Amino acid sequence: MREANEERQQAGGAERAGKVWGFGLIGTGAIAELHALAIGNLPGGRLLAAAGRSAEKTRAFAEKAGCEAADSAEELLARPEIEIVCVATSSGSHAAIGEQVLRAGKHLIVEKPMAMTTPEAERLMKLAKDRGLTLSVISQRRFEAPYQLAKRIIDEGKLGRLIFIEALTPFYRDQAYYDSAEWRGTIAEDGGALMNQAIHQIDLMLWFGGEAASATGMMATQTHRMEAEDLAVGAVKFKNGALASIVASTSLQPAQPPAVKLYGELGAIWIEGNAVTLWSVPGEEKPQAPSRPSADGAGDPRVVKDENHRKQFADVIEAIEQGREPLIGGRDGYRAVQLVNAVYEASRSGREIALS
Repeated sequence: MREANEERQQAGGAERAGKVWGFGLIGTGAIAELHALAIGNLPGGRLLAAAGRSAEKTRAFAEKAGCEAADSAEELLARPEIEIVCVATSSGSHAAIGEQVLRAGKHLIVEKPMAMTTPEAERLMKLAKDRGLTLSVISQRRFEAPYQLAKRIIDEGKLGRLIFIEALTPFYRDQAYYDSAEWRGTIAEDGGALMNQAIHQIDLMLWFGGEAASATGMMATQTHRMEAEDLAVGAVKFKNGALASIVASTSLQPAQPPAVKLYGELGAIWIEGNAVTLWSVPGEEKPQAPSRPSADGAGDPRVVKDENHRKQFADVIEAIEQGREPLIGGRDGYRAVQLVNAVYEASRSGREIALS
């Protein structure tokens, strides 16, 4: 990976005039590898150092990624040449490490979910604002062409008033996936199918639907030896009157692509994986189908490609340079975490939970 990244960085420098931003990466697992690949393909950035829990694993990771191995997260954050830090660790550590990053004066890109609880997410959001730093939460599917197109259609009113959304994550993970690390499948460090896998579709649902007013839900652990849920269903009421349903699972075979289905007064759009499978928009021709199958991770998270992460990183750089909010900011990450926790609370209490 080192030689390829160096070639891409050299080519990128020729393609993009201006500043090349120094990136640091905290985490050395599978998702961190995706971050390293995306930064290596990013004309406006260069991965300078990585840090992880194991010194041996960090050295091996850094060698493969073509960057330096930092002795610790603290040592990485002390480097002045590192300006943007990606956090790609276990979910339960995102908030604490993200806070370290912001307190060190670095811009923060944090993997989903940004935190496990609503108060943690709120603290991160406030800290970034108080320090004048950019905070972006990974939700890379927003950068896929079908979702961008659907957003434009909705914003232009071509579906009429949005009345119903389905957010579907019918995934499968075997027991080996949850056994691969002690934190996987735990409530505190990982969350279940709703917090871990479905949060992408939940973010898209909120992007399309606006502010949620309340939520109900149920959850269960059906087919795995784990603490958290592997099946959850939720219902959401939006402040604009629209309704939504959520299905999140890692127990469903055969696994299907994630989907968001949008219904307005005048028509509907279904997006499954990266393909538009239903297009009923008055006066608009159906867009051309994607030329390749979606690498959506429905059955195997390792098939996800770096293209959309790279687009999100480029958006963060542009946001910093232009002094604007990134497409997916702290508020977006907060709303997703808030809604997931509302569904959890509704499942435990049997009540409809209001969202502020």
